[in-house]
Amino acid sequence: MGRYAIQRLLGVIPLLFIVSILVFMFIHLIPGDPARLVAGKDATLEEINGIREQLGLNLPLWQQYVNYMGDLLKGDLGESVRSGIPVMEMLESRFLPTIILTFTSLGWALIIGLLIGIVTAVNRGKWPDYIGMLAAISGISLPGFWLGLVLIQVFSVQLGWFPTGGIDTWQSYILPSFTLGAGIMSMLARYSRSSMLETMREDYVRTGRAKGLREFTVVGRHALRNSLIQVVTVAGLQFGFLLGGSVMVETVFSIPGMGRLLVDSIAFRDYTVIQALLLMFAAEFILINLIVDLLYGVLNPKIRYASK
Repeated sequence: MGRYAIQRLLGVIPLLFIVSILVFMFIHLIPGDPARLVAGKDATLEEINGIREQLGLNLPLWQQYVNYMGDLLKGDLGESVRSGIPVMEMLESRFLPTIILTFTSLGWALIIGLLIGIVTAVNRGKWPDYIGMLAAISGISLPGFWLGLVLIQVFSVQLGWFPTGGIDTWQSYILPSFTLGAGIMSMLARYSRSSMLETMREDYVRTGRAKGLREFTVVGRHALRNSLIQVVTVAGLQFGFLLGGSVMVETVFSIPGMGRLLVDSIAFRDYTVIQALLLMFAAEFILINLIVDLLYGVLNPKIRYASK
């Protein structure tokens, strides 16, 4: 297992390097001149050129990238073009709300989605199956921004159970996490049901039942573990959706997280902050996929043996 983990970890390094190049090039393709934005509308050409030289924008693109990577390896993400505040300080204040929201949404969506998938698979063609699939289809069909606004109107404005926005208490995360996790829960429910149905047709499941094992043991110990490979894959891929969806949810619920910071930075053309956020989102997505690869080895030892 240790060798398998090292191989996967080493494979992440060149991927992060490629991502850093793509993010850097993408930022420099965005229309607009950061130096002109910093200088203001009434700045002279000499002032703009001075700021461009101060920001290092007068250097060749390859040299700008080398300087950027050198600072990045030292933990320096630069300063905000708009406010002059170090980007690292801005991310530190916004990182925790986004992480709590993302993992809270993924946690309950994984538990509820997997539970619905198991119950509907075991009771295929019966009323629990119909109710579970109706809930799954509803969760996928409802637009996230619309669901968030409806939840605010019903549970915050009319009933007064939860705050309308912000992160003052733990209750502030309930409605946003439900909004963000509803689509993921529905997706996981459908995939886990499909995987469970396929697994429960296998010979070893019929053999376990023929030996007189309890249904709970057959489903929970044998069928479930072998069907988790597909579920883990979907959960890892949907993490990218959570990162993208957090931008919308944090805007709707006024959560001061990285998603809302990205929206504000794009509006004000704050290139250094946009670059840092895109790189961080990509690194988090790559990290989650690395964890998924490691879970493959835990759930199915054949995978890690095949990599030797």
